Amino acid sequence: MSKLKITGKELRAIGFPEGPVISVAMNVMQKNYKHQKKEEVMELLKKVLASPIEYKDDAVLALIAEQLLPKPSTDGAETSLNQSGIQFNVFGQEHIEEGAMHQMYTAAKLPIAVAGALMPDAHSGYGLPIGGVLATANAVIPYGVGVDIGCRMCLSIFDIDPKELIQRESYFAREINEATLFGSGGQFDHTADHEVMESKAFYEMPLLKNLHGRAWKQLGSSGSGNHFVEFGVVEIAEKDEVLGVEAGNYVGLLSHSGSRALGANIANHYTKIAISKRRLPHDAKNLAWLTLDEEEGMEYWIAMNLAGDYASACHHIIHAKIAKQLGRKPMKMVENHHNFAWKEQWEGKEVIVHRKGATPAGKDVLGIIPGSMTADGFIVKGKGESAAVNSASHGAGRKMSRSRAIASVTDKQFRDELKKFGVKLLGGGLDESPFAYKDIEVVMQSQKQLVDMVGKFTPKIVKMDGAKHRSWGKKGKEETMGE
Repeated sequence: MSKLKITGKELRAIGFPEGPVISVAMNVMQKNYKHQKKEEVMELLKKVLASPIEYKDDAVLALIAEQLLPKPSTDGAETSLNQSGIQFNVFGQEHIEEGAMHQMYTAAKLPIAVAGALMPDAHSGYGLPIGGVLATANAVIPYGVGVDIGCRMCLSIFDIDPKELIQRESYFAREINEATLFGSGGQFDHTADHEVMESKAFYEMPLLKNLHGRAWKQLGSSGSGNHFVEFGVVEIAEKDEVLGVEAGNYVGLLSHSGSRALGANIANHYTKIAISKRRLPHDAKNLAWLTLDEEEGMEYWIAMNLAGDYASACHHIIHAKIAKQLGRKPMKMVENHHNFAWKEQWEGKEVIVHRKGATPAGKDVLGIIPGSMTADGFIVKGKGESAAVNSASHGAGRKMSRSRAIASVTDKQFRDELKKFGVKLLGGGLDESPFAYKDIEVVMQSQKQLVDMVGKFTPKIVKMDGAKHRSWGKKGKEETMGE
């Protein structure tokens, strides 16, 4: 006899509210009623839902009943969530984990929520899920933006024959290695120069003033995790009026990184303030917000925008260094950011749209959606789809946590995959292996109504953080691949 299996979707369909009770009910029933008929179990769950107080002393079902019974109020200072949240659309739901769905349902119940959507690359994060889009009324959620504020993609397209990436591989690899710096604490000995460092916010806000020196030393660096700088082949099948590049194959330089320690410190500082000002239920704690009428909210807005400008400056410095070495100016540069909040119009009113790991996809807005270190990425043009709050995914999205990827992918599998796709990896580790990511083709198929694909980027030389703890070469030789 097959074991009982219940999904969160089925529990919601019979009326179970979004929250911990979903996972509690699934675990309790699958453990204690595993050989019962599913129809009988669902009927029992309906009875518990209809009258939880009758089951509060039941040896097994009390765990579910306790979750359904009203919680006693404490001092009355807690901000309540709405019983039923705003409606939001989910793209590619069959490929999205339960944890991300739960986080989005919680965000939809915030009293400030106006509109929302979940992108097909979504997975769990802090507060708003990665891949979550949430429009709010006159309020900004620091963890709805994320820790790496203004993280972005930047693509330079050069009129160079892509065959040179193979013929002169060591040359292109050297240029990437010398153009930037990877690692979470990495700082330059000699600082770059950019007007963003002269922003008056650095001198007027105490928090930013204290971060100015370190930010300058990290200007033009790329960080760790899934951040990268890579050369690849850009393929334009036919000229698009907005992109403006003739059909053909070109060399592309693609980078992905954010605002480094500057953004992280801003996020953590203002999240603590938001949590202290808005006492929310435990599940919603990291969704605490600041209104734009409050001093702290106005400060965060200024700091967030500065971090976004700083992230952009980091990319421009990297691309300018490499363009200078190549002796070419890019034919076209395409740039977009995520982990940010924008003031936009929604049904005639101004709202704050948070895109945490989601790409702006307003009508004719260009962006880049990468795959993995071996999978194609895409240059896209937004369709302005209101059902997605003018958004699209920001990548393929993880299907494995970093620890799971390290535990389940072997060095040989990793090397074989790189060889199969003809990718030279400089640094990088098992935690970022192609196996850790969803299929980008499936993700793109799930958002056909959100963006048009106007170009393709195929990675060939990839530079990522080469820290020893991320190394995938047991004997250490792969740590020096890029040298």
